[in-house]
Amino acid sequence: MSKELIFSSLRRRKSSLSGVFFAPADLSDVALIKAVASVASNLIAKYADPPVFQLRNARSLVRKVKVLLFFLQFLGDCGSSSWLPPSAKSCLKELYILIHRARVFLDFCSQASQLWLLLQNPQISGHFHDLDMEIATLLDVFPLRQIGMAADVREQMELLRLQCQRSKLFVDPRDEALRFRIFSFLDEFEMGRAPEPSELRMAFVHRLGIQDEKACLAEIEYLEEQIHSQDEDADPCLVGAAVALVRYCRFRLFEIKQVGEETKKIPTFKWTGESSVTIPKDFCCPISLDLMRDPVIVSSAHAQSSFAKLDCPLVRGAGNPYDAPDGYETSAETTSAASASKAATEANRKTAEILIGKLSAESESERTAAAREIRLLAKTGMENRACIAELGAIPLLEALLSSNSIAQENSVTAILNLSIHENNKRRIMEQGGCLRSIVGVLTDGFTSEARENAAATLFSLSAVHVYKKRISDEEGAVVALAKLLREGTPRGKKDAVTTLFNLSTHPECSARMVESGAVSALVEALKVEGVADEAAGALALLARQKNVVDLVGKDDAVLGNLIGLMRIGGAKGKENAVAALHELCRSGGMSLTLKVAKTPALASLIHTVLFTGTKRARRKAVSLIRLCQMFEPAVGTATPPSAAVGL
Repeated sequence: MSKELIFSSLRRRKSSLSGVFFAPADLSDVALIKAVASVASNLIAKYADPPVFQLRNARSLVRKVKVLLFFLQFLGDCGSSSWLPPSAKSCLKELYILIHRARVFLDFCSQASQLWLLLQNPQISGHFHDLDMEIATLLDVFPLRQIGMAADVREQMELLRLQCQRSKLFVDPRDEALRFRIFSFLDEFEMGRAPEPSELRMAFVHRLGIQDEKACLAEIEYLEEQIHSQDEDADPCLVGAAVALVRYCRFRLFEIKQVGEETKKIPTFKWTGESSVTIPKDFCCPISLDLMRDPVIVSSAHAQSSFAKLDCPLVRGAGNPYDAPDGYETSAETTSAASASKAATEANRKTAEILIGKLSAESESERTAAAREIRLLAKTGMENRACIAELGAIPLLEALLSSNSIAQENSVTAILNLSIHENNKRRIMEQGGCLRSIVGVLTDGFTSEARENAAATLFSLSAVHVYKKRISDEEGAVVALAKLLREGTPRGKKDAVTTLFNLSTHPECSARMVESGAVSALVEALKVEGVADEAAGALALLARQKNVVDLVGKDDAVLGNLIGLMRIGGAKGKENAVAALHELCRSGGMSLTLKVAKTPALASLIHTVLFTGTKRARRKAVSLIRLCQMFEPAVGTATPPSAAVGL
């Protein structure tokens, strides 16, 4: 029996179920019979009460396995050490595999999302029918007469074969009616109407058995997994709409509980056969390569951590001179589940209306919980971010920035997620006092995550060029970013350095960067792993301004740190270090250029960059050599620039 016979909805799990497809080897006849009987007994014992869904099909399958177990027990009672013909032994091995697979399928039906099973109702029913056909085929070739089978046992097996052979596909009409009821709910959302709560309660609570908020969360997680796994049975449009429907029901039918540590442990559907999980590369930050703790989906449909949006092609258009990282797709090939259909969009809008209403509740715990849910809803789908802001969430979230620690963290992160939408950047900046409140969180936030996400919010807002000066002029903003760069966690340092880099692209920000200590913090960061590359890039931009050159040109540590980055940094770090040295020489005049030219090891390092660096690094290296040659001809004589780079 081929592995390809495994059900398509389980195909992605077959690597962790390899034992299912191999029968025991080198066993005596009696031991083989006992092994098959043991598998059958386990299935019958576990599913004496079959799953709620597919109840009739599951009961029918269990009854058939009981008949097979009776047959196996008869074989075990009358057999000797070696008496089965080879064809019978082969059939028993196939039967072992078949019963094992039936057990796996019943496990799937008992552990999967109720709504997922309902949406797949015809296909799941088809899998039960396929098992009937396989049992019939196996019994058709089993050599019952050759093994001296008693007449009554042989008759019973023949009846089972005929029953399986003549069985028809059964799709429970009650389940089908419920499935179409779910579709009718989606149709109502598509027409801009919300279904009646009583109808939703009947379908979800009484029929599907989704009886509380935790069950809703588990359903949502399972359904989203089907989309991310790109299961061939999962229609992203339909499943995305189902996720939005369950999310709406969660808030329409059940109370939101207080946000605390206990709510971080969301129940999930566990697949007992899973032994390992492969993390998709899109779930890892392109800068740190770490698994993203709280990713958002930017407009290019790429998952980004809050500090990694620098490398999103659409955000980069705001002044980042870097090339896109090698292998980074600039055209989105995947879509956000939340934008799958009009029904999903409308359901999410109705959900947002409920949550925003709770942001105005008298209870602080209810407002806090609502902020967390808006934060999660704003993580995916540009439509979600647009409608949440249009419905008036931003001023209500801003009011929570000075509340308790949990509310503050969730509110600032929600604003961060909303800010990814271009129109929302304007809404945030035009909301009176909102920028000041975000800076307040950056300066005195209760938690490190709140401070980090406040910095990331400033980065997102500064993607609009005209906002960079306003952000840098906000009292305490740049000072707090410099402090975060010096004293923050590794992630906090990255949030700070990318924000400072973005502000550095505006020439009028340089004065505030100097007086606030941000330039000095960037110089110190040249020696810090993980942020040195971006710090050098920011210095390369700032070095175009005379006030910056006057400050850093006097500091020997600047040249030393840049030379060190050229020696041990990665390709991007070396490129930015060369660019920074070039700008310092270009803006600093003869004295600073001579100082750079006489720096030990510079010539050999430039020589290395000329042959191994990026295109931009080689171009900057050539320009740096030419500047040095103007005042110190000997610096570049060993490597004629045009010959070195083939210009």
